[in-house]
Parts: sequence; C-alpha cells; structure tokens
Amino acid sequence: MPASMTSGLESQAVILRGARDLCLDTVAIAAPGPKDLVVEISHSGISTGTEKLFWSGQMPPFPGMGYPLIPGYEAAGEVVEAGPATGFSPGERVFVPGANCYGEVKGLFGGAARRLVTDADRVTRIDAGLKAEGSLLALAATARHALAGLDRALPDLIVGHGVLGRLLARLTIAAGGAAPTVWEIDPIRQGGAEGYEVLTPDSDPRRDYTAIYDASGNAGLLDQLITRIARGGEIVLAGFYTQPLQFAFPPAFMKEARLRIAAEWAREDLHATRQLVESGALSLEGLITHTSAATDAPKAYQTAFDDPACLKMIIDWSATA
Repeated sequence: MPASMTSGLESQAVILRGARDLCLDTVAIAAPGPKDLVVEISHSGISTGTEKLFWSGQMPPFPGMGYPLIPGYEAAGEVVEAGPATGFSPGERVFVPGANCYGEVKGLFGGAARRLVTDADRVTRIDAGLKAEGSLLALAATARHALAGLDRALPDLIVGHGVLGRLLARLTIAAGGAAPTVWEIDPIRQGGAEGYEVLTPDSDPRRDYTAIYDASGNAGLLDQLITRIARGGEIVLAGFYTQPLQFAFPPAFMKEARLRIAAEWAREDLHATRQLVESGALSLEGLITHTSAATDAPKAYQTAFDDPACLKMIIDWSATA
C-alpha cells in the first residue's frame, strides 16, 4: 500500500458545525486497514429528511449525534485503494452509505466528502454507468424495505410525490402491482408521474384503500388517512416524524385500522434494489432535479431544504481536490 495512501490522508468534506452552520473544509481521514477501502466520491445526495433535521437543529436525540458532523449517507464513487482482505479492486464503482473515518469530526453519516475510508462490508458494487443516479440507491432501498416482506400489501395510495413517493410508485409497478394513486398538494410536484395518477386529496373520492403509504413525513395526516382506508386497512409510515403521532381512536376502532412503521433499509434491500436497477425493472431517471458543485455546498443545502421545486439535490465532487 503506497505510503501516500496510508498516512496523512485528507479530504474536502461538508461539515455541519451546528444548526444552520455549514461549510466546506479539509478534514483528516483515518489510515485504511486491510479490510478497508479508500473511495473517491463523485456524487453525494442531500437527504431532505434526516439531514434537514440536523441542519435545522430539530433532530430529536439520536445515538451518535452531535456537532461538528459530516452529513451524507447517499454517496457513489470509485475505489482508489483496496485492502488485501476486501475482495475489491481499484477502479470499481461503488455505493457508500456514509463513513466514520474523520477523527473528532463525527461521521454519523459521513458520505459528503471527496474521499473517505470505509469497511468494505458497508460498500455495494454498482454498475459503472450509474453516475449521479448511483447515489440514489439508499433512498430506493428505503422504498423497497417499506414494501418487502411477508403479508405486506402493495400500496394503492401513496401520500407525497417527492423522490420517496415516486420510488414507492415505481417499485409497486415493477412488482406487478396495480398502478397506485399518489396524493400531492404542491402543484410543483404533481408532474413526473410514470404510469400512475397524481391527485390532490380533495379531488379523490375513494374511501376504501387497502394500503396507504405515507411518504410525506406529516404527522398531522393520520386522522385523514384513517378515514380513507377500508375496514382492516393498513397505514404504513414510511417517512421520518419529529412530532408525536396521534389520532382519534373511534374512527380507527371502527375501521380496525392497522399502523406499521417502515424502518431504514437493510443490506438485502440494497442488493435487491441494485438488481432491479441493473435489470432495468426500476428506473432512477428523472429524480434528480438539481446538481451543485461541492464548492457551493452551503447554497446547495439551503436550496435542497427550502425550494419545493428541488426533488433531489446532488453534490458533484469531481472538481474538488
């Protein structure tokens, strides 16, 4: 292993120093071991869920949280060095769900960096043709995790037409399910449907949905959603909710409603999603609306969180040392 790669490693990285205090700076990186990869990141995504909560200072207490931290758990890049026990080779394109290699700077997520070191077990090979779209694999795996498993009905209603809602709809169709209805109240986000219909709740008369998947993260919708399910129907909470969830009991009692919380993706979801993408069954096209150079990261994060026209912001690291 060349000495230049085993000592004195540094990288440009996005650093969140506190609420709404974000910058691009140089950080030291831990030396790689025999089971580690050094990955040069080409693209990383900005999460408008958990990362926005850290950025705004609204994240509830969470294991490992604190500032300063490097955000990002949606990163794609190229292996530039592979330890002898990794089974990888330099030049392979991979998806990386973050890293924790930055010393005193917390890597709770850790993917928003030009170069990182990570255990090879956390990395997934992806097709070399997947450029910026490769960073979407975690979000697609999150959608797949919500759908997969025994006795889980595919959604016939999805709430929210952001990236997660679109992926849920695409995966439902890819699984052979009937095209779901999608609710979206923001006119900017109502376009872009592929094989399914997008409605506002007020224009949808149905009251017999079997499975409603909420991808909005809006904790105040439960009462409304309960009135829309059939008896014994299920509501799946696929977003991330910072406020306590509550609902009126009598309507839920009458409907014998079921609630399920979809957790984060597991490794098998990542592999299954990659296969769907590489086989052509699942398209990741049309989900990235904004791309920014890493040098403009503070502005990019602000846009990602505040601009409703921004479905997905991608940080391009290619011009960064």
